[in-house]
Amino acid sequence: METLIPFALLCFTSFFTLTNPLGTMPVFLTMTQGMTERERRSVVSRATLVAFITIMVFTFAGQFLFKFFGISTNGFRIAGGFIIFKIGYDMLQARYTPMKLKDEEIKTYADDISITPLGIPMLCGPGAIANAIVLMQDANTFAMKGVLIGMIAFIYLLTFFILRASTRLVNVLGETGNNVMMRLMGLILMVIAVECFVGGAKPILVEILKEGIPGITQ
Repeated sequence: METLIPFALLCFTSFFTLTNPLGTMPVFLTMTQGMTERERRSVVSRATLVAFITIMVFTFAGQFLFKFFGISTNGFRIAGGFIIFKIGYDMLQARYTPMKLKDEEIKTYADDISITPLGIPMLCGPGAIANAIVLMQDANTFAMKGVLIGMIAFIYLLTFFILRASTRLVNVLGETGNNVMMRLMGLILMVIAVECFVGGAKPILVEILKEGIPGITQ
């Protein structure tokens, strides 16, 4: 239990900031401008379902991909740390926009924006995928794996309700509130990214030192 609670908090904070439903709200409202509430609900339902299924596939298939491509877990942690840090830095500057669309592009995506760009890569981007694979690798017990899957499901369920209520929430938060929330989430994300990078770099450095200095022990 002492291990599960911190792991659950890590899963929640990292996935919530990477999914960033609050930052997605203005973009979602722009893309669905002119749609009825029923059509918007339909788009939100499909987008969150597509994002959840996609991240679940990578969560369970991540280790097989490592073996197939000969990628080390530590190397992926370092690369994932860079990706997550960059996303967090942009959010800290309050300029995080997963995808910028022009008016004519919005009309192009109007038929099925739930899959792209809303589902992928806005709600399920490279940062969230990298985070899912790394956390699944860290989940050493079935209980931790269950917590991870449960938290991912909870985050996308929360995302569903946030986007459903996006019109009201944007009015309540206002532009200043949205920017403050985005900066706070960006700072948390950068801290998680540093931990991820250090966690991947430390074993590699230890291995290099062991090979370079005979007789050294970990």
